[in-house]
Amino acid sequence: MKADEILKKYKDLKMAEVVRYNPDIYCDVASIPQWDIPKKVIIGVAVTGSFIDKRQNPNQPYTYNEILDEATACIEAGATYLHFHVRDKEGRNVGDVDEYKKIIQPIRKKYGDKVLIDGCPLFGNNFAEANAPVTEGLFEIGIINPVCTFVSENVRWLPPPTIRAQCEYFQALGKKIMVSVHDTASIDNINRFLIKPGLLKKPYLFAILADLPGMFYMPHPRAMVEGLTLLVNRLRELDPDCQILVCGSGRASIYLATLAVLMGLHFRVGTEDTIWRYPHRNEKVESNLQAFQSAKAVCELLGREIANAKEQRQLLGIK
Repeated sequence: MKADEILKKYKDLKMAEVVRYNPDIYCDVASIPQWDIPKKVIIGVAVTGSFIDKRQNPNQPYTYNEILDEATACIEAGATYLHFHVRDKEGRNVGDVDEYKKIIQPIRKKYGDKVLIDGCPLFGNNFAEANAPVTEGLFEIGIINPVCTFVSENVRWLPPPTIRAQCEYFQALGKKIMVSVHDTASIDNINRFLIKPGLLKKPYLFAILADLPGMFYMPHPRAMVEGLTLLVNRLRELDPDCQILVCGSGRASIYLATLAVLMGLHFRVGTEDTIWRYPHRNEKVESNLQAFQSAKAVCELLGREIANAKEQRQLLGIK
């Protein structure tokens, strides 16, 4: 049968009921519920840290003058939360409380309680020496590390008795504790060593540091999304109301920080945690100010406001 004959044969066949467009009816987009994402976000700046040297990034600050200058530039740009380590002239990590004072005392003198300061009391010959910055009142938050950290050919870790002792001591001084998380093993350690024995007081504050060598592996964007979601879900199972700060670390860098903003979390940037501006390009971070300004722009684009120091203390339960 020819095509014109077939067309004639079926000329009265209805294809389907006709649905006509009504220009007076609209999609009810207004009924989509508002997401439950906190308005305020904490942005920390980690100025030098203990992982990266000038061979990897020539812009890495070492001396107390370099660290103080970078911290001050960030504060003037709107940063209200700073994380400090100190180093000697060769860039080696030290726990010298006098070096901390050279940085923190001028900041306190100029900015008072408008900035929140934390630190990682790891380095010292004994418990008193390592924790001296907390004892001296230089840190409002003391960081505890129930983790195993691979630093090139070395392994850095603290045994459970030390972790428990720091938890007990910092809280006796009235300091807030932030507990480091590198992977799911860290979360198990937190539960076994600090929560189940009843040592760690609420509200809990956790800091996720991933994507550095020997930590949670994030070789591509999908791994980043899956990895951060996994860690956050396990922490929320410990306590649904815990506060979580995500470090924009490794290659993930500002992408990881942006994901934290999208998930309603807090985050940290700076030259402690990465040398890279972007995960898919090789430009290096030029300064902590540059890193903070990028993070600030992300928050502004995504509609979250940077919490000031007073608001941060309220969020974190710091008296």
